Order: sequence, then C-alpha cells, then structure tokens
Amino acid sequence: MGRMQEEFLRMSPSTCWLCKIFRAEENGISSRLSLEDVLEWSQSFDKLITSKYGPVIYKRYLKTEHSDENIDFWLACEAYKKITSQRKRTAKARKLFTSYIQPQAPKEVNIDSPVRRVIVRNLKEPTESCFDEAQKIIYMHMERDSYPRFLESELYQTLKHSLQNHDNNSAAGERG
Repeated sequence: MGRMQEEFLRMSPSTCWLCKIFRAEENGISSRLSLEDVLEWSQSFDKLITSKYGPVIYKRYLKTEHSDENIDFWLACEAYKKITSQRKRTAKARKLFTSYIQPQAPKEVNIDSPVRRVIVRNLKEPTESCFDEAQKIIYMHMERDSYPRFLESELYQTLKHSLQNHDNNSAAGERG
C-alpha cells in the first residue's frame, strides 16, 4: 500500500481526503467533482485539460513529477490568447517570456531553440498567436509523457476509487 493510501485510511471518515491533498484555495473541489468527470479524463488528454477541475488535479500530479511549469505555461497561453488590449498583450507576452521561455527562466519550459527565437522576434509586436508553437510543443509533452503516468498514478486511481465507492454507498443508501 502506498504512502498516500495509508494517509487516507488514517483520516476520519468525516475528513475529505481530497481537500487534504489540495491547498486551501482548492478546497471544495471534491464536493463538486463527479465520478463521470473523473472517468471522462481518461478518454483523452484534451478532456482532462479543458474540463473545469481537471487542470487543478493534473497540476497537483505534475508537482510530484516536478513539471507543473508545463500546465502553468499552457494555461497562461490560453489566458494570453483572450487579451484584446495591445498594451496588456505586450506586458503579458514579456511576463510569459521571462517566466517560461528565456533561458534560466524560473519556470522554464522545454522547447527548442528555433521556437524560442521565433518568440523573441514576435515579442517586438506580440500577436494573439505569439506563443502558439511553444504551447503546442508543451501540450504534446504533457499528452505523450505525463498524461499516461497521471492515469496510472496513485492520485488519479485513489480519486477514481473514492468517487466510485461514494457513488456505490449513495446508491446502497437509496436502496436501503
């Protein structure tokens, strides 16, 4: 039995184990998360990353692999594309560059030099698609590498089984 499972078993039944896993601002997710949501994540990486709570739980998993900068960058790019003001876009593009793209950035993502050079050129007049190529690369890294491991992870499996048990207990209570 893994350390995480042992920790769950030690908690009192009234303690929400998912809330224990996540930081305070992420509490409450478990009460809004359904088994259907969690099972849907296993159908495709896109379903996980575009769902309401999937990115938060996936990020928690990526932290265990020390690669949460990937989901942070991907989500930041999604937000970046929605910016309409050129002034705000320019400021956000610089922030994305210094946080994720430039060599030795605090959360540097793994992209190749040609893509990095294109971004540097695009920073002179940032457009909505300035980071698209880098975002695609990071998406592919996550989809091919960490997503399959996430589905096999103790975090995902425990979450899935907990929700299955909750559904089974609720159904048994309704029959009783």
